[in-house]
Amino acid sequence: MKQLLVSPSPHVHGKDNTRNLMRDVVIALLPAVAVSIYFFGLSAIKMLVVALVSCLLVEWLIQKFLFKGECTICDWSAAVTAVLLMLNLPPAAPWWIMVIGAVVAIGIAKMTFGGLGQNPFNPALVGRVFLLISFPVIMTTWTTPEGWFGAHVDAVSGATPLALVKEALKNGASVQEIFAQNPGLSYSQLLFARVGSAGEISAIALLIGFVYLLARKVIRPHITLSIWVSVFVFAGILWLANPERFVDPLFQLLTGGMLLGSIFMATDYVTSPMNPKGQIIFGCGIGIITVLIRTFGAYPEGISFAILIMNAVVPLINMYVKPKRFGRK
Repeated sequence: MKQLLVSPSPHVHGKDNTRNLMRDVVIALLPAVAVSIYFFGLSAIKMLVVALVSCLLVEWLIQKFLFKGECTICDWSAAVTAVLLMLNLPPAAPWWIMVIGAVVAIGIAKMTFGGLGQNPFNPALVGRVFLLISFPVIMTTWTTPEGWFGAHVDAVSGATPLALVKEALKNGASVQEIFAQNPGLSYSQLLFARVGSAGEISAIALLIGFVYLLARKVIRPHITLSIWVSVFVFAGILWLANPERFVDPLFQLLTGGMLLGSIFMATDYVTSPMNPKGQIIFGCGIGIITVLIRTFGAYPEGISFAILIMNAVVPLINMYVKPKRFGRK
């Protein structure tokens, strides 16, 4: 039975395979990884090494001793999960946090459902959300690096732009007052921020990866662009209605895990719809839910929860948004 491949028609063979596609995703993530290492230094390197070893080892052990099947760690999918998990965590988090995240991401979110191609939820996001709920203090303790190679990365802590704005708004400050008192919230700073997870450190690096994925035709732009447009429109409506209580849409797009999530995790083949119309619906749902959580929810960030919620809706989207059958008018 394992020799049979069941997938939606039409069946057209191409030169691309899982290994090549996953390797391209890793290459697209390298600019963000390089920037995180530049700013956080040894902490980022340690987290990356632990993530790669943990994810690959967990998948190998499950494949060898539970599934007793062919080894799959060479298809680069576990490496993609490891890099995404590393970019989603605070760089100065203890190493065992990454190990737990790898076990949850690979062992529960991926291999429990049968491995690559059968998991309904993005593994890296499941690992991140599990850690956020289980270890909220560690997962929300961010560090500001000092100097080349993050010499004092463990010494200085700070709040992410989203957390800073949300806390100030809760205390009664207006958006104008918050931005006036915090010059680090300027758009030029947000393009190359220094506080947050390793994957939030540079919007420019993530956009370079996005261009690479589009050029290599690894992803299509429908999901990512529909997320950005829906966030911009919805956040823009709120901002126009009350600019003193709601931030402008560009701030929503440049902060937090918006770019990392919309480019690299929402576009996951397995957990996203199959056709462009469904992908647009999927992306719009993510964008709207993200803004709702960020604006009215308890957490300052919402992209991770939004993607997982829409992952659960993908089977319904695929069922009701089908491409026109060949030969039908």
